[in-house]
Amino acid sequence: MRGFVRIAVNVPSLAGVFVDGRAGTPATFDYSLPESLSGHIEAGHLVRVPFGGRTVQGVVLAVIDQPAVAETKDVIELVDPKPALTLAQIALAEWMADSTLNPIASIVGLFLPPGLSQQADTLFSIRNPQVPGGQEETAKTSQSARGSSGGSAAAARLVKLLEQRGALRGRQIDRALPHLEWRKTAQYLVRSGVLSSQSILPPASVRPKYVRTAQLAVRPEAAQNAMSDLGSSEATRGRRQKALTYLISRPEAINVSWVYAESGCNLADLQALAERELIILAEQEIWRDPLEHTEAAAPTEHNVVLSADQTRAWKSIEAGFAESFAGTPVKPFLLQGVTGSGKTELYLRAAMETIRKSRQVIVLVPEISLTPQTVRRFLVHFPGQVGLVHSKLSEGERYDTWRRARAGSLQVTIGARSALFAPLSKVGLVVVDECHDASYHQSEPPFYDAVPAAQAYARICGGLCIMGSATPNVAQRYQIEAGRGVRLELTKRIASESTVSPAPTLDLPLVHIVDMRDELKAGNRGTFSRELSAGLSDVLERGEQAILFLNRRGTATYVFCRNCGYVVRCPRCETPLTYHLAAGEKLLCHRCGYERQMPKRCPECGEASIRAYGLGTEKVEADVQQAFPMARTLRWDWETTRQKQAHEIILQHFVAGRADVLIGTQMLAKGLDLPRVTLVGIVLADVGLYLPDPFAPERVFQLLTQVAGRAGRSTRGGRAVLQTFSPEHYAIRAAAEHDVNAFYLQELAQRRRLGYPPFSHLIRLEYRHHDPKRAEGEARATASRLQRRLEDEGRDEANLIGPAPAFYSKLDGRYRWQIIVRGSDPKGLVAGGHFAGWRIEVDPSSLL
Repeated sequence: MRGFVRIAVNVPSLAGVFVDGRAGTPATFDYSLPESLSGHIEAGHLVRVPFGGRTVQGVVLAVIDQPAVAETKDVIELVDPKPALTLAQIALAEWMADSTLNPIASIVGLFLPPGLSQQADTLFSIRNPQVPGGQEETAKTSQSARGSSGGSAAAARLVKLLEQRGALRGRQIDRALPHLEWRKTAQYLVRSGVLSSQSILPPASVRPKYVRTAQLAVRPEAAQNAMSDLGSSEATRGRRQKALTYLISRPEAINVSWVYAESGCNLADLQALAERELIILAEQEIWRDPLEHTEAAAPTEHNVVLSADQTRAWKSIEAGFAESFAGTPVKPFLLQGVTGSGKTELYLRAAMETIRKSRQVIVLVPEISLTPQTVRRFLVHFPGQVGLVHSKLSEGERYDTWRRARAGSLQVTIGARSALFAPLSKVGLVVVDECHDASYHQSEPPFYDAVPAAQAYARICGGLCIMGSATPNVAQRYQIEAGRGVRLELTKRIASESTVSPAPTLDLPLVHIVDMRDELKAGNRGTFSRELSAGLSDVLERGEQAILFLNRRGTATYVFCRNCGYVVRCPRCETPLTYHLAAGEKLLCHRCGYERQMPKRCPECGEASIRAYGLGTEKVEADVQQAFPMARTLRWDWETTRQKQAHEIILQHFVAGRADVLIGTQMLAKGLDLPRVTLVGIVLADVGLYLPDPFAPERVFQLLTQVAGRAGRSTRGGRAVLQTFSPEHYAIRAAAEHDVNAFYLQELAQRRRLGYPPFSHLIRLEYRHHDPKRAEGEARATASRLQRRLEDEGRDEANLIGPAPAFYSKLDGRYRWQIIVRGSDPKGLVAGGHFAGWRIEVDPSSLL
């Protein structure tokens, strides 16, 4: 009997932005199995299949008895004999696709490591270098492509690129011409004979890594006896004797690069020794492990005595494990604990319990900056069993970590949101640390939120999900208190450096609000209030450490003309450019990366009145160095952490006491444990508070509470100084008092009054285009279509906000319009509709 399979095909038009098809449709295809593959393919396998006129990759979702269509094509080949996805991962992918309205193919792609997943592409090359009829003919005959492609200009640029670089794949052209819509022009040039095109499926760009090894092949005595006859010249004999001597001392297979370094020999010398059968030359696979040189935290016996709060929480978690191991579904736990209350200790105990039952653990952290600190604590208890996953790793490191997870060599996988997709076979625990953090939302298609995905995955695997935060989202807490989870509270801070068990409890740091309006009235126009300056002076005198937090980077917020008011903006995004002194007095766009030199004169009025205005991390660092010349400073922001392992290096320097003041942005609020920090200065608390987004006050409250919590995490104590121009705002008052409950109740009432989550759901529809009229027209037409459907079908479960330009109305050269669908079931209105070219985000974390 012939077998059939259902496959999610990896085709660009079926992933990410909705190029064709309907929102929320599965986009799977049925194929038949040739006799040669029958019995060898199962759910989760990576295969190559025909699709239209192309050969594409796909993942088998299920083996089926009957296809949905009368005629099916055969699967071409099996890419890997081992499944790429587990059955639980397939179930999670299907849940995510349904809940986010994404095509299943785009979600499945998240589960494959970069370099292994390959999309079909088109290879373009020059057939006839002369554009027919010259540029006038091109302009005339490409009118259909003119609107978005730029007509003759696009044709000329495309042909010039291919002449210079030779044949290129479509995605290579995208990178070379990032702001040009060239595809319609390319189709015209293919039809007119200027270009040729060929569908291709690039090979995987990652593969196992092998190194050449050398190993002694005879007894040491025999090798010693051969020393005198190893070459005709003294120099050759000397090199080979040293190499053989080194291999006698190291009888195991060893990388030849070590032999070269120790003996000065070369490959020809080793080959000569191999020909004499004195050594064996071979190739050995090595794992590219990003944790290879990571030191674990100081090893200690795990005899920590839990606090009263921790004990109560652990008893609930322990009962959850008992239910889980008995096969009973367990609701997620929300571990709401003040900063420094010992949440990580409970994560470790839960991981130990999981592994004791022969199951595996996933630990999610919101930022790469947190991973080294978390990894070192887990390495103490699970040496050699911890894998690391995040975007700053090389493709080879991610591929090998993925393979080790698939092979069952890892018991704990730690990382940012992508760590959720590690192919562990027996997941028993999913931890989501700092579960409130917006970093768990993927901000590019396919949009998803790793927190509900983690809850779903734990449920699918029959395991536990533990979410931890000092400041959980209003929606997260509301969900738990509505009976969809268990809330556990840790109300006391624990001294992190204490050697006594149980560790003494500590008070939360006192937070003093400084009204910067009063500072201005007193004549202080500097960066630091008088109180913060005095605090920094005290800390430096005592040899302690301070953190200065500012939710901006760069030297100045924007550059403007004092004569006419002209603001220097990014030509692609229309956002003000930021002045960076450290980058060579350049102006940078923090959204798309555009940069330019500082203008000497105003482009608008011609006056030499261009000035930088505002405050950024570079400026704060400069002000600290000016006010306190002996202070050792470190800056921790996007610019200083571009390089691999930069986060860990900066953090290690600060922890080791090589700096007195750490100046940084949001990364400082990410759960770091820095016991020597006794002062936190929040330089400007108001940033982001008044953005036109219903979630803005919550983000500011969380950020301020978290960053203030970096102070006073040891018996030294600590305090925070919060500088603001809005001391009366409820988010700032609650953050200063560490009053999570007061903020929750006030914000919940505000959300209920305005009809925002958790009292409704949102779907954000966004359309982008180079032509502002085209963007606006498409947005208005789509909104009209949705409104008609609401009225015609008498739907009352949703309503529309917009269409309107997005807050950042132009980004990377494209104009942005959006429609917000709000209601109890907005998916019911959107699912199944045509949204070609639209970006669809379900339950977004921001409406900006």
